[in-house]
Amino acid sequence: MGPRLESSLGQLGIHSVQGLLFHLPFRYEDRTRIHPVGSLYPGAQVQVEGRVEHSAIVRARRSMLVVVLSDGTGRITLRFFHFRAAQKRQLSQGTRLRCYGEVRAGFQGLEMVHPSYKRILNERDEAVSDRLTPVYPSVEGLGQATWIKITDQALALLESGALELEELLPPDLRGELRTSSLAKAVTFIHRPPAGADVAALVERRHPAQHRLAMEELLAHNLSMQALHQQQRRFHAPVLDKSTAMESEFLRQLPFSLTAAQTRVIDEIHQDLGRDFPMQRLVQGDVGSGKTVVAAMAALRAMGNDYQAAITAPTELLAEQHLRSFTEWLEPMGLKPAWLSSKVTGKAREATLSAIAEGTPLVIGTHALMQEGVHFKRLGLVIVDEQHRFGVHQRLALLDKADKKSLHAHQLIMTATPIPRTLAMTAYAGLETSVIDELPPGRKPVTTVAISNERRRDVLARVAAACEEGKQAYWVCTLIEESDAVKAQAAEDVARELQASLSGVSVGLVHGRMKPGQKQDVMDRFKRGEVQLLVATTVIEVGVDVPNASLMIIENAERLGLAQLHQLRGRVGRGGQQASCVLMFTLPIGSLAKERLNILRQTSDGFRIAEKDLELRGPGEVLGTRQTGMLQFRVADLSRDQRLLECIPPVADRLLAENPGLAEKLVRRWIGDSTKFAGV
Repeated sequence: MGPRLESSLGQLGIHSVQGLLFHLPFRYEDRTRIHPVGSLYPGAQVQVEGRVEHSAIVRARRSMLVVVLSDGTGRITLRFFHFRAAQKRQLSQGTRLRCYGEVRAGFQGLEMVHPSYKRILNERDEAVSDRLTPVYPSVEGLGQATWIKITDQALALLESGALELEELLPPDLRGELRTSSLAKAVTFIHRPPAGADVAALVERRHPAQHRLAMEELLAHNLSMQALHQQQRRFHAPVLDKSTAMESEFLRQLPFSLTAAQTRVIDEIHQDLGRDFPMQRLVQGDVGSGKTVVAAMAALRAMGNDYQAAITAPTELLAEQHLRSFTEWLEPMGLKPAWLSSKVTGKAREATLSAIAEGTPLVIGTHALMQEGVHFKRLGLVIVDEQHRFGVHQRLALLDKADKKSLHAHQLIMTATPIPRTLAMTAYAGLETSVIDELPPGRKPVTTVAISNERRRDVLARVAAACEEGKQAYWVCTLIEESDAVKAQAAEDVARELQASLSGVSVGLVHGRMKPGQKQDVMDRFKRGEVQLLVATTVIEVGVDVPNASLMIIENAERLGLAQLHQLRGRVGRGGQQASCVLMFTLPIGSLAKERLNILRQTSDGFRIAEKDLELRGPGEVLGTRQTGMLQFRVADLSRDQRLLECIPPVADRLLAENPGLAEKLVRRWIGDSTKFAGV
């Protein structure tokens, strides 16, 4: 292996022959059969063979080489947009050709665009492959032919016994699952024989894939457990005293806590009374009252003479927390400190000084995690909408506690319900609480999907709602016009709506406005002076205006399920019947249509989260694509739920009885991306 190839493999984290064997195909091509052209249909990935009837360079908007292939049962057109003059000569009339590619419906019948092909020049060329052809994830400059060549060499070493793959699954688990040996499973996945169940392989439900999926899921669970166990080795302040502040806070609330809120607060208080850091994930659907739960946790820390820090991923959400906590706590003589990247100069110096001197409550964005922020006695960290922060960022804030002796407790909150299967893997080792009850009087939001062609009807609906004294949101997906995306800018929409809806007061909020301007508009909307708020998705979380009962989401087909569900949660917070209009632009894709239908059918956040996981995958749902976590090579969290069920006890046992084996599993499947976990 030369230095160039070694460097290319290094980009993929492959540094050994074993690493190469665990770099698995992501799909297969079936080149074991020749399909008659007359039997083809759009969408099929097939191999065909025939003679060239016609070949020509067509000069349209862009030149292309067009080849018509016939096998006696039918004709298919091959199109090449990138070609050389020599190809035209190679593919001349009468040439016998074997092609593999995806069949598409063209203007003049079926066609393939840029199929792979070879000319059949002699009897030796006629033999078809005797097994499925694997296709590997790759980097630029590393073609599939090279992958076949180097994996062939690695598999030969495995078969000869020169290389051994260590069995890392405990024997009793292997027996329970009746799995094949690791070497057999790896060989089968790299080189499935002719006659292998192609559909099972493509859908990743073949027993050989299950064998590897189990290892991979176990490795991910172990890596997350190791991360959280590492945190448990630290000591934390024991925050077990209940103070008058807590009962005073509950007394001044204009509502009673739900049973679910009370249960979760009790769970948190129990954790805070222990001498190792709490690591609890609190899930609650939109509007379930997580902020009050966070306030009770913060008051427990402050009542025990420790500081509490609350951090949120966006300025708007952090500002919303600042307003809520100021409103609740100022009458009790507590004023939160505020820190974001926009707090600069003398104001920043004053805030940093107050934090270092021990101000009881600090609220801010990721700026709280930066160097230069020093807490005097940090006892509790509350991270809201945590999936927008990387693991490193969360741990950076925990390290702000007194490193000599104590680490802060951590409470993680999310309004994006996480499917149980995903939580079992991504948050292995965390305690989980669910606020599974909405405050009394909350009614489900009626949701409809309407084409943009009916914009006039939607405008009439907004005008009628405002006339009745109600308020509405109009959500746009872009701030300014873009050629790439057909979405009107929020500024243009605000102007259009103001012109169309005479007598309706229209306000505008987007992420690029100065905090003061943004706050002014939000305050006017809250007071009812603004009837219709045009906004980008900055209002996705944290905005609470009880009188807002109508939401229009423009270009709804461009947003994910979780985001649409979050936005819809901004209305219906005042007890009146609320509506959400999902406005889409035609034509709309099948996946986008499915998303909008799910929103119309249910307001159950957990059901929506399960569908989101199915449609987008775990990395997207958790926002962890950039961290290298949860990028599964074989496993699939939706499909492998059965396998997931038996993993936690196995992981616990491995960590207790054979930590060395656990470490090897993590290194095999996750490698360098878990350096932060200390394994």
